[in-house]
Amino acid sequence: MQSVLMDRRAFFRVSAIGGGGMLLALYLKPSESAAQAQPPALWSPNAFVRIMPDGTVYITAKNPEVGQGPKTHLPMIIADELDVDWSVVRIEQADVNPAVYGPQSAGGSTATPNNWTPLRQVGAAARMMLVSAAASTWSVPEAECTTSSGRVQHRASNRSVGYGEIAARAAALPPPAVSDIELKDPKEYRIIGKPTPGVENAAIVTGKPIFSIDFTLPGMLYAVFEKCPVYGGKVVSANLDEIGAMPGVRHAFVVEGGTVLTGLLGGVAIVADSWWQAKTAREKLKVTWNEGATSAQSSAGFARQAAELGPQTPQTWVRTDGDVERALSGAAKVVEAAYSYPFLSHAPLEPQNASARFANGKLELWTPSQTPANGLQLAATTLGITPADITMHQLRGGGGFGRRLTNDYVAEVSWIAKELNGTPVKLLWTREQDVQHDFYRPGGFHFLKAGIDASGRIAGWRNHFVTYGAGQGVAASADMSAMEFPARFVQHYAYGRSLMPLGFPTGAMRAPGSNGIAFVMQSFLDELAVAAGRDPIEFRLDLLSNTPIPLPPPAAPGAGGRGGGAPNPASIFNAERMSSVLRAVRDRSGWAKTTMPRGSGMGVGFHFSHLGYFASVAHVSVDAAKKVRVHRIWTVGDIGSQIINPSNAVNQAQGCAIEALSHLMNWEVTFANGHAVESNFDRYQPTRMNQAPPEIDVHFLTTQYSPTGLGEPALPPVLGAVCNAIHAATGTRVRSLPLAKQGFSWA
Repeated sequence: MQSVLMDRRAFFRVSAIGGGGMLLALYLKPSESAAQAQPPALWSPNAFVRIMPDGTVYITAKNPEVGQGPKTHLPMIIADELDVDWSVVRIEQADVNPAVYGPQSAGGSTATPNNWTPLRQVGAAARMMLVSAAASTWSVPEAECTTSSGRVQHRASNRSVGYGEIAARAAALPPPAVSDIELKDPKEYRIIGKPTPGVENAAIVTGKPIFSIDFTLPGMLYAVFEKCPVYGGKVVSANLDEIGAMPGVRHAFVVEGGTVLTGLLGGVAIVADSWWQAKTAREKLKVTWNEGATSAQSSAGFARQAAELGPQTPQTWVRTDGDVERALSGAAKVVEAAYSYPFLSHAPLEPQNASARFANGKLELWTPSQTPANGLQLAATTLGITPADITMHQLRGGGGFGRRLTNDYVAEVSWIAKELNGTPVKLLWTREQDVQHDFYRPGGFHFLKAGIDASGRIAGWRNHFVTYGAGQGVAASADMSAMEFPARFVQHYAYGRSLMPLGFPTGAMRAPGSNGIAFVMQSFLDELAVAAGRDPIEFRLDLLSNTPIPLPPPAAPGAGGRGGGAPNPASIFNAERMSSVLRAVRDRSGWAKTTMPRGSGMGVGFHFSHLGYFASVAHVSVDAAKKVRVHRIWTVGDIGSQIINPSNAVNQAQGCAIEALSHLMNWEVTFANGHAVESNFDRYQPTRMNQAPPEIDVHFLTTQYSPTGLGEPALPPVLGAVCNAIHAATGTRVRSLPLAKQGFSWA
């Protein structure tokens, strides 16, 4: 996900609103919006802050909401700097307009790092303007005025005025330059850092129709879209006449589609008076497909290819430090292991859906997309219209986890709406379609070999990673960075990669890449600790204490590299921060101080991803029938100097832990003859409430670093922690997921 420093290229627009209020927006200049590959600037009256005469403050939530909390925590940032009480704040969801709001997305745990400074500036700018308005009214210096709870105060004269009373006057003043904005001292925060319920919690638990799946319009029709079970397949023939004669069916037609898997693919659309009628008609649909070359691919075939490639020299050496072969040959002990993890479906509880209306050459969309600007552009490309001819509204999504980063369902509903030309339509997928037409978390195969020296430290490390792609192009989310730990912390280190062609689309899933890689790295580190006869946490802390291999200097412009200076320091692994969370989770869990009964064990894992440092310890028991019970998980994280909404932060970390258990035990998508085999929760079972640990202890370290995101980095270390705990309890090393395929099940 792209980061944008809006504080360097933004300016404020202020205007008065009816009845004497104030409206404040943060705009990107049109040229800068275009430079960020966003649609052309769409100047509109949308704003971040509206202050009404009665003191009510409306704050716009700019980003999509799919359950991770930005509709609450981003407005909290503005409200605190504005210095108002949260009780007077009302939240409004922004439409899609990057020229006004900057990047609008939900993914990569980017909401906090991308918006922390710009949104503080929005709130502070409004506060400063209100102070200026009050000071000029009273003819006193601005420096003598303070703010609190939505009022400007002048203590020397014992005067105060509510924001609503001076909002219109403030709107007539020029906004402050970004460089002149005075931000609060964090010690003065009254909203940031306080547990705050989600602004839609009450609506959710009372079943209010706030999700995209609930959205309706007068006269709306309902659509289903049947695609080839093999990606990229084309319609040869279909019984459209029979389908068109079924009760309630208004339209049935073939969509030719294209070849880009992230766009509109070929299929058959059925539109009816109700979704049930459309779904019933789909069950009678008979389509002859040309399935194409991908029908020859299968999970079994991939496993065979990987087994053949693993012992061979990698197609590409991604990183080589020192002399690995010499280090391995001279090691006191050598450990070899092959690890693998499967394809996964995102399986959000709300299947893909969107609504649209096309009329007079213009399109209006209502979607739960995680990347709405991309969806708007895809709709424009699909229909051959300009982005300026599209209005897109953001609706709350019932989960996303990365699936709604891709916008294929937006392309589908856009095409169907154009065919209907004037009639609104909702497209809703079935659960089976959602699982069998996903952008899957890619599987992977790691062939590892490491040596332990006489002092019990890692002497050399070699990894041959067999993944998916063609040529030098790795499939989406299927790669591993050359910086992945323990790279730079082992003097003799080699990481090579080989690719297998893949006809299925892959994509980001919560903690992309890391959700599989962490299982492998933390499990293999545990193997090495056992081989060295050392405590697993002390073994890791010792490794983290190594002096890292220096980063290469940035390429100079014109020297064959990209130039542009050194990488973002926040993206570089910081061993001190990781050591701190590892020590903290050791202490909170009572590691090495707790006597484990037979059949029980504790395991540890850590991982750095999405700028977050997390470590987890799991307490697990396994009975003679290989039934697993996770009794407790401890998680400690470092995401910087502020936890904006602690209640949501704990919820996110706990949710990561529970989702990780789904990755571990049952989740796997397999392919046969190009078809996804699993189709619903009967064969793709998430962790149930009674299988989750009774307690997930979450703790955050407060550090000096700028706040970063939380939706993803707490998940990866849990996988290694649980698998290592299973080894501690049973002596069985888990090297392949899911656990169910190894004979394990939940107790």
